[in-house]
Amino acid sequence: MADYIIATASTADLPRAWLDAHRIPFISYSYIVNDNELREDDCREESRAAVFAGMRAGDLLKTSMINEFVYYDFFKDLMERGQDVIFLDMSQKMSASYQNCLEAGEMIRKEYPTRRFYIMDTRCISGGLGVLVKAMVSRMEQGMGYDELIAWGEENKLKVIHRFTVNDLKYLKAGGRVSNASALVGAMLQIKPVIYVPDAGTLDVLKKVRGRSAAINEIREGVLRDVANMDAADVHITLLHADCLADAELLREQLLAQRPGIAEIDITTLGVVIGAHCGPGFLAAVYLNKNGRTDL
Repeated sequence: MADYIIATASTADLPRAWLDAHRIPFISYSYIVNDNELREDDCREESRAAVFAGMRAGDLLKTSMINEFVYYDFFKDLMERGQDVIFLDMSQKMSASYQNCLEAGEMIRKEYPTRRFYIMDTRCISGGLGVLVKAMVSRMEQGMGYDELIAWGEENKLKVIHRFTVNDLKYLKAGGRVSNASALVGAMLQIKPVIYVPDAGTLDVLKKVRGRSAAINEIREGVLRDVANMDAADVHITLLHADCLADAELLREQLLAQRPGIAEIDITTLGVVIGAHCGPGFLAAVYLNKNGRTDL
């Protein structure tokens, strides 16, 4: 058994069954549905699906920051278990809570000066963060030491690829990611952005295409380029969707048809907090690419 703990956040968008099976503690982000504040502490497929169905029916979702005292309580609980801690949350550039996390971390280090407590700026979001968490947990379970695992994570976090699209620009508009004019024109012309996470851990629009099928094609071709020089048996892909399972299944079929032998293509539902900013129809492919990130 390792002498340390890996912990993460609900925004890693990992299935609850996996979190429970590997005993991974996570801090829950909050969200608001029609003025009712809730916590993303369930992380079950059916709960996420119900929220996205509600959004399609007109429910309004907002998210809120985690303050430093909530982080502190979470971290203190971890420290009380008697093990050192590695904490992985989403990219600093995408998290309004990140500074609060750092401040809570400093409080914990002062309170437990002989213990090791590491907060990693993963430069990942959503399922990409989940990919990194799963890879590091696997190595922890195989016996990798604390310092070695941190070094591995820092070296490989920029090799996590995120490719995704959204179906309705109004959610990105609400979060300030696109202008009102862009959202209006996009809706009229059926413009769909193909979005990528670069090394800085931000969001970049790689391309704007017309129509849903074209966006899915762009994701597929980007994945195939990324893994072209990898042994198919080493390729593990997660497809995340927000109430568009048929699109995720189609993408999986297309990838397997063009690259037979891929070891694994899982399909899971996007988490609620990330989904509040992307809306129903979000579709992503996330995976670890040994060649690192590219802007293609």
